Amino acid sequence: MDEAKRAYRNVKTDLKKAARGVGGTDPKGYVGNAGDEVGKDLGNLGDDVRRAGREREGPRGEPATTPEQTM
Repeated sequence: MDEAKRAYRNVKTDLKKAARGVGGTDPKGYVGNAGDEVGKDLGNLGDDVRRAGREREGPRGEPATTPEQTM
């Protein structure tokens, strides 16, 4: 599910950038693009943190292999 959300965020940000680029470049577009990138990156970071919190650690601090990961 996290990968689907990540892909959605990437596509959404790219579409917004493309739409802003159609009208030309202006400072407002640069600010909007920067805000979209920050929002996308924070969302992806949150997903990564949640995923890391769900993974058990193995004997050497490495993520343990769960039955879902071996299939």
